Amino acid sequence: MSRWLDWLADEAARREEAGLTRRLRERPADDATTDLAGNDYLGLTRDPAVRQAAADAALRWGGGASASRLVTGTLSLHGELERELADYLGQPAALVLSTGYHANLALVTALADRTTRVLSDAHVHASLVDAVRLSRARLTVVPHSDVGAVRAGLVEAASAGERALVLVESVYSVLGDAAPLVELADLCERYDALLVVDEAHGLGVHGPGLVAALGLAGRPHVVVTATLSKSLGSQGGAVLGPAALREHLVNRARPFIFDTGLAPAPTAAALAALREVRRRPELGATVRSRVAALAEALGVVAPAGAVLSVPMSSPRAAVAAQAAALDAGLRVGCFRPPSVPDRTSRLRVTVTAGVPDDDWTRAVDTLVALVKEHQ
Repeated sequence: MSRWLDWLADEAARREEAGLTRRLRERPADDATTDLAGNDYLGLTRDPAVRQAAADAALRWGGGASASRLVTGTLSLHGELERELADYLGQPAALVLSTGYHANLALVTALADRTTRVLSDAHVHASLVDAVRLSRARLTVVPHSDVGAVRAGLVEAASAGERALVLVESVYSVLGDAAPLVELADLCERYDALLVVDEAHGLGVHGPGLVAALGLAGRPHVVVTATLSKSLGSQGGAVLGPAALREHLVNRARPFIFDTGLAPAPTAAALAALREVRRRPELGATVRSRVAALAEALGVVAPAGAVLSVPMSSPRAAVAAQAAALDAGLRVGCFRPPSVPDRTSRLRVTVTAGVPDDDWTRAVDTLVALVKEHQ
């Protein structure tokens, strides 16, 4: 064991020297800080109806699902959530998994193998990157939102007789832009490929997501993955598409087959949050209007999603601005080298509908003053 302990110590020293050490920071339940760093876009995590649904489900069903979905871990709650998710997103069927990460792993690894060509946008989430690695498919990383590069890859795959997957996000959280979904869907239909769209940052902020908003829901060459841990304020993930795809995943997706089913409390919480989203479309509208107004106030381009990126002049300025925001009662994110390229240090501000109007106005005023001071 000493050899391993020595190796762990060396790894820790290298991380510290490079400035890459990450540390967990515990957050109390009664934290008074305004959270503009998390992913609770619609403010539903602490919504009374969502909390009550989670508590009731835990009392009725217990603390966990008790087994994998294929044994005894499929609850009637799962089926209810899957049916309502599919209906809201305009998809024929849905399958709920324990995390959004698992949803992407399950879909890609169940569909792709060594005979498959995967065209992956350069900025997709780590879960899709890992999924391709596990699938052992032939990978082509295409430049971000480059439709021409995707077309060239699909032409090459078609000429080689390969099945092809195209992996994108509807809204990219770091860059804040939206994928050219209509053009990509048309290409995939033309070349008989499958477009996989991760709606993690589109669902809720744009109602049922950009796939539905653009009229692409239900098209046979488009499938969707989603997380339940952002706009739906809970935990878990889902894959949505044709019923045949759901059946295939139930039989072939290892992250689904060998994992314990999503626990009752987060399942019920996600279901209650979904119903709140459908009942209160103004939540997404609030996020979109706040994003636009804050971007204008800070002099930056408004993103397509809820996360606003504010460039800073240096890593030191970014860290100082983040610390000053925390002193003022605001928690914001901070990206700096080596996590991002040189000269791209930035604050990452999550816009949420969960902050009351007066508190939001104060938050905006504080952010504008801090960015002006530290830029």
